[in-house]
Amino acid sequence: MRRPLNSLLESSAYAFYKVLTTHCCAIKLGTTADVYTANKILNAYARCKELHIARKLFAEVLHRDTVSWNTMIAGYVNCGNLETAFEIVKDMKRCVFDFDGYTFGSLLKGVGSGYRLEVGQQLHSMIVKMGYEENVYAGSALLDMYAKCEKVGDAYIVFECLPEPNSVSWNALIAGFSQIGDRSTVFWLLDCMEKEGVKVDDGTYAPLLTLLDDIEFYKLTIQIHGKIIKHGLACDNTVCNAMITSYSECGSIGDARKVFDDAVGMRDLVTWNSMLAAYLVHEKEELGFKLFLDMQRLGFEPDIYTYTSILSACFEKAHKSHGKSVHAVVIKRGLEYSMPISNALIAMYLKSNNTSMEEALSLFESMELKDRVSWNSILTGFSQIGLSEDALKSFGKMRAFMVEIDHYALSAVLRSCSDLAALQLGRQVHVLAIKLGFETNNFVASALIFMYSKCGIIQDARKSFEETPKDSSIAWNSIIFGYAQNGQGNVALDLFFLMRDTKVRLDHITFVAVLTACSHIGLVEEGLNFLKSMESDYGIPPRMEHYACAVDLFGRAGRLDEAKPLIESMPFKPDAMVWKTLLGACRVCGDIELAAQVASHLLDLEPEEHCTYVILSNMYGHLRRWSEKASVTRLMRERGVKKVPGWSWIEIKNQVHAFNAEDQSHPHCREIYQMLEGLMEEITWLDADTGLDALTSDFDETYGYCDVKLLSAGNF
Repeated sequence: MRRPLNSLLESSAYAFYKVLTTHCCAIKLGTTADVYTANKILNAYARCKELHIARKLFAEVLHRDTVSWNTMIAGYVNCGNLETAFEIVKDMKRCVFDFDGYTFGSLLKGVGSGYRLEVGQQLHSMIVKMGYEENVYAGSALLDMYAKCEKVGDAYIVFECLPEPNSVSWNALIAGFSQIGDRSTVFWLLDCMEKEGVKVDDGTYAPLLTLLDDIEFYKLTIQIHGKIIKHGLACDNTVCNAMITSYSECGSIGDARKVFDDAVGMRDLVTWNSMLAAYLVHEKEELGFKLFLDMQRLGFEPDIYTYTSILSACFEKAHKSHGKSVHAVVIKRGLEYSMPISNALIAMYLKSNNTSMEEALSLFESMELKDRVSWNSILTGFSQIGLSEDALKSFGKMRAFMVEIDHYALSAVLRSCSDLAALQLGRQVHVLAIKLGFETNNFVASALIFMYSKCGIIQDARKSFEETPKDSSIAWNSIIFGYAQNGQGNVALDLFFLMRDTKVRLDHITFVAVLTACSHIGLVEEGLNFLKSMESDYGIPPRMEHYACAVDLFGRAGRLDEAKPLIESMPFKPDAMVWKTLLGACRVCGDIELAAQVASHLLDLEPEEHCTYVILSNMYGHLRRWSEKASVTRLMRERGVKKVPGWSWIEIKNQVHAFNAEDQSHPHCREIYQMLEGLMEEITWLDADTGLDALTSDFDETYGYCDVKLLSAGNF
């Protein structure tokens, strides 16, 4: 049965009132001296988490027994106050009371929750010394402690010492092996448990279902669901919630919804949150927003997890208005000072629109308490929208304020070093990563590979790759991109085939990298074969960025007549990235008629983007079609669009020198222009021999733009 927050508060208040009434009656009747009555009242106070009152009553009980002590120990453990629990244990020992299985059980529960393995091992020695190693309660708690501390080998040894393990013992062992992802052992244990005739319950299936997290386990999930129904556990909240998540992660949002619908009358807040997360994972944001409203209409008050989840659905620009509405609800309910919600709001503003950086910064500055997630969000925001110098300054502040540096911060600052081609600074960050022990982290290694390859040091990129665990696609994708961007497409493709043959799971980013490699070395047919085989051979449907790569492939090969039909055959409407890639191809191939058509689409989609106007204007200029060029310039002026000047920079002796067109601000300006004049004379001489003049101007606004956007689409 569902229990909204207000009903839970009412029931808690009623329970406390009932305890007070019972306590008053006991005092009036003089029965508090009876240890049995006192223990019942102590236990009731502990369940209500009113431990200060329980402690006073405990002090008044003259004839305490082991149950009295155990009740107080369990109360503090359940409230997360392990230190006070151990103080009571010491008092218990001083008062010459023997520990029993329940004493050890309560203490080990707290130790396991706090992952304090050394303390747990000390308790284990006491259990052996006092002869409780075969006690099922103490043994199960010991087993659970080792399992939670990921010492499943020790947990299994304890399990084998139990003469008659019960369902709690089996469940703890299954949970431990589930936690470390050992599927084969988990299902072997389930089979043994059923053969032994031990009754399965929600604690058996809930941890097991967390392992069924991929489409390959869909049929197995259906089989487990059948067992759950057979054992009458389909209506259990814990199992129901785990089933929703499992079906979602196996790719079946329909089955997840069916489980949710069948739970009418039994849903709790976790059930709603699980279904909300399922919708968002499957990019069904509109259904997620509807569910968010439905749960409140039915009396469920969203918690922090609900708000952070729904805010993640507002990352897309199309849902920015929803994000602002949720922000208003957060303020209305007084949750704007919650750190996780503030962090989610910062991430929402940063990802929904590059122009929302000011709103994100305003939120960040207004936070009284900031954790490393807050700092990482701002740092990543600066890095992703190209404010690399601000990102480096933010990283410096993190270091100055002694904020813990993690792999997210290192990845973001390395990305900024890549964008600035700041090799020396990147190497310093690399040293810091080694010092902090993150050099083999997949995300940091990927950022290092990208940084070195962007700086043209592909050998160091390969070295970082070789030193990284190769069990995920993250590092592989980066090194394939690195070789593709450095003109070594054949090496990139060899790495792709090696990645496939070593059974590393491919993803959509892998194919962006592979298609980029094909594009850069002119392997048109091979690239098209990759695009066509993505879904049939690898189960990865092509996305927008893959079609953009294919357009780039045709464009570089001068096959524009095939690029446009490919766009028309796409299963979804092309976005600005695809049209910009085609416009870049038109620029290089000199097809002004197609360029004009493509530009019209872009001007509808992004009327404020200056690149489209500039490329089209330059093309008209090259063809001496002055009236059309003037029309484009006039349209820019009418719409208030200004060309953003391009910047170049170079790092010398750990200092970045930046320049834009006709820049006169550098202290060595005169010497620089003298050198440029000499270089231009040499270029002019080369142009006369090779005819490169048609390709040199504004090249950065064609394919250079395409590559940067495709890399961004790959989340590098």
